Amino acid sequence: MVEPGKIAPGFCLKDDTGKETCLKNFKGKWVVLYFYPKDNTPGCTKEAEGFTEKLGEFKKLNSEVIGISPDSVESHKKFKEKRNLKVTLLSDPEHKVIEEYGAWKLKKRFGKEYYGVVRTTYLIDPDGKVAHVWKNVRVKGHVEKVLEMLKKLSEK
Repeated sequence: MVEPGKIAPGFCLKDDTGKETCLKNFKGKWVVLYFYPKDNTPGCTKEAEGFTEKLGEFKKLNSEVIGISPDSVESHKKFKEKRNLKVTLLSDPEHKVIEEYGAWKLKKRFGKEYYGVVRTTYLIDPDGKVAHVWKNVRVKGHVEKVLEMLKKLSEK
């Protein structure tokens, strides 16, 4: 499990254009790394739109917002175009990074058990250490909580 105070595990994944994006590319910046289940679903759309809406405020605080899901590069591309999203979306179809960050869990729905992404957000500091973790995220008000925590921690 990736916990606060530990170095965030490095990774390289493809973005919605097919270009490889690595966590190390953001050294010296804060990174909001959020894991979400699926493009174009109500909660995931609301979360991505929320981060896009506040992206200017995140950028002013020297931070990048990156979303990761098991969806394909093509799915991310369509999702971003359809919803006019400005956040970076990375594709992890084998869910290796999702698993490493502890966001791939056994879920229950309508009496059936299956593995999938549990909405989780990590705030990574400019030195690459995990500063804060939100597990089992509820979308409503989440973006504001992340922004608030970023403001608090970046003032130190």
